[in-house]
Amino acid sequence: MRDDAAGARALRAVGLRVTQPRLAVLGAVRAHAHATTDELIVAARTHLAPLSHQAVYDVLRVLTESGLVRRIQPQGSVARYEARVGDNHHHLVCRGCGGITDVDCAVGAAPCLAPGHPVDGTGFVVDEAEITFWGLCAACAAAAHPSDTPPVPTREADR
Repeated sequence: MRDDAAGARALRAVGLRVTQPRLAVLGAVRAHAHATTDELIVAARTHLAPLSHQAVYDVLRVLTESGLVRRIQPQGSVARYEARVGDNHHHLVCRGCGGITDVDCAVGAAPCLAPGHPVDGTGFVVDEAEITFWGLCAACAAAAHPSDTPPVPTREADR
């Protein structure tokens, strides 16, 4: 469900005028994580039918530049958009179905996630990491190797 009041507050908070196209596109991005532009056009048009392709592209650019929306583009994929911003999360991408899942940033001992030489000692300040994990989601793994896939836990106690 689209929350126009929250969308309007978010737009104003970053200094943007509140317009119907911006509300429709922002609402679509918030409702459909990792959606493509074409998917967002369809979703936004359910709230604002005369919305043009170009208007959606323009709004997505403005929302991305303002930091309200994040644009990601895994290798071999078209651009996708999400409203989860500002937390430096990463993504799991299924090589089978192309599905994308958010994964929180690794914490603790994760040496492969920390930049090493030659970054260390150069004065380069890292403020964000963009990491994509590739593999198969549970459904695609089960379809590819039905006998090798362990059963998926169904109860919290089994996890």
